[in-house]
Amino acid sequence: MAEQIPLYPVRSAAAAASCKRAAYFSAAGPGPGAERSSRYQLEDESAHLDEMPLMMSEEGFENDESDYHKLPRARIMRRKRGLEWFVCGGWKFLCTSCCDWLINICQRKKELKARTVWLGYPEKCEEKHPRNSIKNQKYNVFTFIPGGFVLAVTIMREAIDEFRRFQRDKEVNSQLYSKLTVRGSCFIRTDQLDGETDWKLKVAVSCTQRLPALGDLFSINAYVYAQKPQLDIHSFEGTFTREDSDPPIHESLSIENTLWASTVVASGTIIGVVIYTGKETRSVMNTSNPKSKVGLLDLELNQLTKALFLALVALSVVMVTLQGFSGPWYRSLFRFLLLFSYIIPISLRVNLDMGKAAYGWMIMKDENIPGTVVRTSTIPEELGRLVYLLTDKTGTLTRNEMVFKRLHLGTVSYGTDTMDEIQNQLMNSYSQTQSQTSGNNASSTPPRKAQSSAPKVRKSVSSRVHEAVKAVALCHNVTPVYEARGAAGETEFAEADQDFSDDNRTYQASSPDEVALVQWTESVGLTLVNRDLTSMQLRTPSGQILTYCILQTFPFTSESKRMGVIVRDESTAEITFYMKGADVAMSTVVQYNDWLEEECGNMAREGLRTLVVAKRALTDEQYQDFENRYNQAKLSIHDRTLKVAAVVESLEREMELLCLTGVEDQLQTDVRPTLEMLRNAGLKIWMLTGDKLETATCIAKSSHLVSRTQDTHVFRPVTSRGEAHLELNAFRRKHDCALVISGDSLEVCLKYYEHEFVELACQCPAVVCCRCTPTQKAHIVRLLQQHTSRRTCAIGERGRPGRRACAIGDGGNDVSMIQAADCGIGIEGKEGRQASLAADFSVSQFKHIGRLLVVHGRSSYKRSAALSQFVMHRGLIISTMQAVFSSVFYFASVPLYQGFLMVGYATVYTMFPVFSLVLDQDVKPEMAMLYPELYKDLTKGRSLSCKTFLVWVLISIYQGGILMFGALVLFESEFVHVVAISFTALVLTELLMVALTVRTWHWLMAVAELLSLGCYVASLAFLNQYFDVPFIMTVTFVWKVSAITVVSCLPLYVLKYLKRKLSPPSYSKLSS
Repeated sequence: MAEQIPLYPVRSAAAAASCKRAAYFSAAGPGPGAERSSRYQLEDESAHLDEMPLMMSEEGFENDESDYHKLPRARIMRRKRGLEWFVCGGWKFLCTSCCDWLINICQRKKELKARTVWLGYPEKCEEKHPRNSIKNQKYNVFTFIPGGFVLAVTIMREAIDEFRRFQRDKEVNSQLYSKLTVRGSCFIRTDQLDGETDWKLKVAVSCTQRLPALGDLFSINAYVYAQKPQLDIHSFEGTFTREDSDPPIHESLSIENTLWASTVVASGTIIGVVIYTGKETRSVMNTSNPKSKVGLLDLELNQLTKALFLALVALSVVMVTLQGFSGPWYRSLFRFLLLFSYIIPISLRVNLDMGKAAYGWMIMKDENIPGTVVRTSTIPEELGRLVYLLTDKTGTLTRNEMVFKRLHLGTVSYGTDTMDEIQNQLMNSYSQTQSQTSGNNASSTPPRKAQSSAPKVRKSVSSRVHEAVKAVALCHNVTPVYEARGAAGETEFAEADQDFSDDNRTYQASSPDEVALVQWTESVGLTLVNRDLTSMQLRTPSGQILTYCILQTFPFTSESKRMGVIVRDESTAEITFYMKGADVAMSTVVQYNDWLEEECGNMAREGLRTLVVAKRALTDEQYQDFENRYNQAKLSIHDRTLKVAAVVESLEREMELLCLTGVEDQLQTDVRPTLEMLRNAGLKIWMLTGDKLETATCIAKSSHLVSRTQDTHVFRPVTSRGEAHLELNAFRRKHDCALVISGDSLEVCLKYYEHEFVELACQCPAVVCCRCTPTQKAHIVRLLQQHTSRRTCAIGERGRPGRRACAIGDGGNDVSMIQAADCGIGIEGKEGRQASLAADFSVSQFKHIGRLLVVHGRSSYKRSAALSQFVMHRGLIISTMQAVFSSVFYFASVPLYQGFLMVGYATVYTMFPVFSLVLDQDVKPEMAMLYPELYKDLTKGRSLSCKTFLVWVLISIYQGGILMFGALVLFESEFVHVVAISFTALVLTELLMVALTVRTWHWLMAVAELLSLGCYVASLAFLNQYFDVPFIMTVTFVWKVSAITVVSCLPLYVLKYLKRKLSPPSYSKLSS
């Protein structure tokens, strides 16, 4: 692939700085400086790769091992001093330093510190906290003060969008916490923080739960010490200290004791101590400031407007030059600038803003994509210019609805068609266990405790199924929730009114995977019926209730990729440590086996999300020793996370592997045809997900993100520059293949070969990035923007944005990616509405994106391009007439039309027909959906380019010259006849040009044409000071105006007809 692309490694800034320092000290000669130079002459061992061609073969790379460690010579540089240094760039350095210093002074941020919050003693607080409100607004009231009539429409549009943001912020800020939790725990929803809609269990400080009354909280002498504000929403370190007890009580605080801002109490009531407010809250610190997005069409029009301004100045200078610079020439120059000012399309901004508002209304009223919301009304044309589509997987391409599919025990595997066997074996196993228990009770045998040194006995399949199902039913953070009858749920006696039947039970957890696992255990006979902070109860197939005491819980984290729980069986007093997690995390902690890695790969290829389940039996002595070390680590102020992880890892050794589970995340409706249509439309689709490589690859194939005929190149894991060097060589030899790469390997490639990697990846038909963090997703979007900005874009201007990228997501972890993209689309799914609220466009289903792009994106871009060029034509033609008029009358700076004629020309006489172009369409929606290949032409920007702009300029010059010269040739006695003939022909020409431009007529277009013509004819009776009314009633006036109008428009109609016959556009071929 891309054999012609040279790959040159990018040297890091640190390495370059080291070279400069080494050169400086080597120039100092022997002495103290020479000793210091040794530390700067040592570079990274891979620095020699800068001088090595990237296409070197693996053999050559290995044979060149000795050269690999050679260091490049340090170049001797001479530092410039004095005046020479100042002239050669020192003044720039000084100016930059002064500006940076002023900016730092003006934007100095408050240093974040740890804090101590006293309960009931606000006077002890030494510092003020920020206001506890969020702010997504991009403007303030002073932003809207400047501006005149022309900018009023733009300001109103932005103000409306801003007011909607303010209303959404006000709605979120109105949600407060107010009540006390009764049982020491509550459930919260964090969908607006991390995108997860499942409930999370939060635990109160245990020592405060023993207080007799609520008011006693304010009478105790206690305080909370908390770490300084930081970005991580999944960790918290702090301590709660009560000093009025003997001895003082110290209790550690973790993430389980916190409720971040932007979360909602879903079940239970709480009272808490406010630690972070305003800009120091986790939600605000993880939210990037929203930026104002500017469409590619607007940027292109800005360039064309600059060209028109230069033409205005040049034309004015030419007129003054031909005038001979006689008299006060500068006064004539400014007069000509005012006379030709219609070259600058001032009304273009108004027409475009009104058109964009109309496009947004049409999108939201489309019955084929119900629920679609346009949240940013400035960039609807971007939907028709997209080249890259970056999408999330879970909840976007998939439903985020987990279904249990597979249980593997090593030697036997169970699928959906053999779950009844598990149910029968589980029933037999618990029946035998119950009979043995009753026998032991009759003989008064004490319960057996766990013995870690017990001999290993090969267990039967029935006992292994029993252990696996029990482990899945116990190792989780799922809580069964029973809805209260009536409105009694808010009272302390709600439990008395609750219905504890199976039909009224729902499961809540932080992950839908865990809910799917617990629902599966219920389906095979082992049901979770109750859980609180210290215990959980299971119901066996025979109806027996088993009670387990929860001793410790280790929640899942993105770093550990596993979770665990230590429970004690109340009937046998056995202590067991259960753990489950990803295969990469569990493979190192379980006992040796020869099937786990292979079966994980098999399930991943089937598109299943896998979890490995293991256990370890503990004696009382082992647990007591662990508990002491664990509690001591949790009270640490410094490096608490590392110390706690080290203690937990002491248990994660030689665990017994129980089973491997597979859960399927089903695809969204019509994902396959939608992705296939987008791929046919020329879009390059990248999937960015945090899931494992095998699962992401399988979803990419099953969803047809990667077509069946395409090869897939899996980028091998790389950790160093040399490995990345070789793997990039292997990748660039492939042709037309999809790329699959992990987040870790991506980081290494971007560190050393950023430009080369992006250059190769952009040529792939599809890219899958797995194990991606939210920050990496946004970084990839920015890389695409930076890379494609170097390419030539629609109007031939280098150095400005070229290929446009669109990001699609449904969760809070996709917000950064959506905000960084040129066009962000949010999906309202199970992960909440945070992505939807932060996006530019919001849809209810992924399948709606196809119509949003190929139909509405096409229409918005085509209509805006036609509208923009026609508005510029309207100003150019009248400026041409003014130039001809001034030239004929000895370059006099005298206006051709005055007063109401100029105002009427730009408003009532031509505004309605010109604006009716927003209803035009070149292709019917059905045709655009049937042939998505038509979308490819839009990305080339041919509807608004230098070529089309020059064509309209030539048309304007031709028509303006014909109208003015024709009126001058045909006028007889009075100059007022020239004004009447030329202006009337000008208005008729504009109306006919609108008709020439229209491709599909709408009844409102005809109404606009007739309304404008009627307004002009009716106003002739009131324009006595401009027109000779008796003259315009004569046949002479009519034939002269008709002749001039026909000469100005008929050739253009003939050229359009010949072009459509000889070189028809692609869409006209399909229509015919």
